[in-house]
Amino acid sequence: MTEVERVLATQCELGEGPLWDAATQTLYFVDIRGRCYYRWSPATAALRRVDVGVTVAALTLRAEGGLLLATSAGLQAWDEAAGRLTPLVNPEPDRPLNRFNDAAVDRCGRWWAGTYGDAPSVWGQRLGALYCLQPDGHLRTIETEVGCANGIGWSPDDKTMYFTDSGVRTIYAYDFDLPSGEVSNRRVFVQPPPEFGTPDGLTVDAEGGVWSACWGGGQVVCYDPAGRPARILRIPAPNPTSVMFGGPQLDQLFITSAWDGLTPAQRAAAPLAGDVFVAMPGVRGRPEPRCGSVSYTHLTLPTSDLV
Repeated sequence: MTEVERVLATQCELGEGPLWDAATQTLYFVDIRGRCYYRWSPATAALRRVDVGVTVAALTLRAEGGLLLATSAGLQAWDEAAGRLTPLVNPEPDRPLNRFNDAAVDRCGRWWAGTYGDAPSVWGQRLGALYCLQPDGHLRTIETEVGCANGIGWSPDDKTMYFTDSGVRTIYAYDFDLPSGEVSNRRVFVQPPPEFGTPDGLTVDAEGGVWSACWGGGQVVCYDPAGRPARILRIPAPNPTSVMFGGPQLDQLFITSAWDGLTPAQRAAAPLAGDVFVAMPGVRGRPEPRCGSVSYTHLTLPTSDLV
């Protein structure tokens, strides 16, 4: 059954970044404009909103506990028990209109995230970049001149990395070397037609399907490894933002959405915009890795790596 159903009526202005913690059977997601994240346990129906105090665009799990948050003030560690932020690194202090956006972790515990200009005056100017944080604390610049860094994921064999630049409506594919974390041979994986909407967050299923949320398209599209549309899930909200497999069997696809950018009339016509949805697409995801076990207390950002 692939019918999409609403599971949480959160009405997030800019819901994003769903993340499933298989160890605790918990779904995390953020409301970027709300400067908060949510933690939901389907088993108990307990939903908790956690106000962070800064714009948080994405979160990932740390091997030693707690979270890493991609924020408007750079990368920060979050102690859930104490409710405390610890700034780690901001690679773009000279670009106050930029902020981190989507983030993901590879199978070796490296943290990947990108930035973009979060203001109408700089939208589309390709001021963002893609970064990779090594387990030794070194922050590498992978790409520059990014329009709007978005969904990141890897093929099941870890030989291909996918990266979305929403600013140019493109999902790129790279050859990926897992032991070193090096990427090469960037090419266009998908440039969807306008009626699909703009590619946003993504995840990759255990069979290699790339599931991409389509902002403005009211749908999630699954592309096969050759970049051909294989499945389409219609979403009862115009701006789905990201996707993540979860549930005890990792066979549930959770979908976040937003009402950001909608007029009052458009919101009235789409009352579920900003809620969280779920589908059973008949495939499974894989458990999400945690960031490497180092504390990242000695981050290095060589001048040669600055954008």
